[in-house]
Amino acid sequence: MDAPTMRILRERQGDVLVLTMDYPARRNALAMPLRKELEDALEEASETGVRAVVLTGSGGHFCSGGDISGMSVTGIVDGRERMRRTHRLTRLLAFGNFPLVAAVEGFCVGAGLSMALICDTVIAAEDARLGAGFGKIGLMPDLGLPFTLPQRVGVAKARQIMLYHKQFSGIEAAAIDLVDEVVPKGQALTVALERAHFLAEQAPGPIALTRQMLAQGLHDSLEVERHFQAALFATEDSREGRAAFMEKRAPKFKGA
Repeated sequence: MDAPTMRILRERQGDVLVLTMDYPARRNALAMPLRKELEDALEEASETGVRAVVLTGSGGHFCSGGDISGMSVTGIVDGRERMRRTHRLTRLLAFGNFPLVAAVEGFCVGAGLSMALICDTVIAAEDARLGAGFGKIGLMPDLGLPFTLPQRVGVAKARQIMLYHKQFSGIEAAAIDLVDEVVPKGQALTVALERAHFLAEQAPGPIALTRQMLAQGLHDSLEVERHFQAALFATEDSREGRAAFMEKRAPKFKGA
């Protein structure tokens, strides 16, 4: 059997680079090989004069979260190493010199929501589905979401989003500032490109330093996240959550 398509598509439009997550078998779930390819694409962009990046997904979805089918963690040490590698991508997104615009269609949940909220501007289709949902598999939000989500919607609303797993439509998300702009289905990429081309025409220095300023505190948050999530990976509840997800059943958590 041929391996499923898992790649990052790159399209340069002048000073703007479009990076498309393409893993249709899992609605663009953020598998570790896909993360590594996205890291490579971002590093290459910083070396080739790119002035703005649009991040999107193929097949009518942004990203359905982490790839649970490949989430085999054997203990805390293994979990810490997984988070170290994951945070390399988070830092590249958050601290890069060029602005990022997310074009969100379909599912944008879990790690997908984390990546979208690292971006400077989030354009979402009106019928997109955005949510956290990490607790369903016995894990806490990661990839910087405990830092970026309260910045967008406030601590009280962020707490509810992270604890109750509600998914928001694009229209609902715009109403609470979870996204910046809502557009008709199928138009997210078109509008995101308009925003990215505008940003690419601005002086790059102020944009880069503004991004750095707004991300102050993220490094410390990621270090705490790394310790906490690594511990959770090693729990029975996390193993049960992942097994339940793959078996399409409700998990039975025991607090162990």
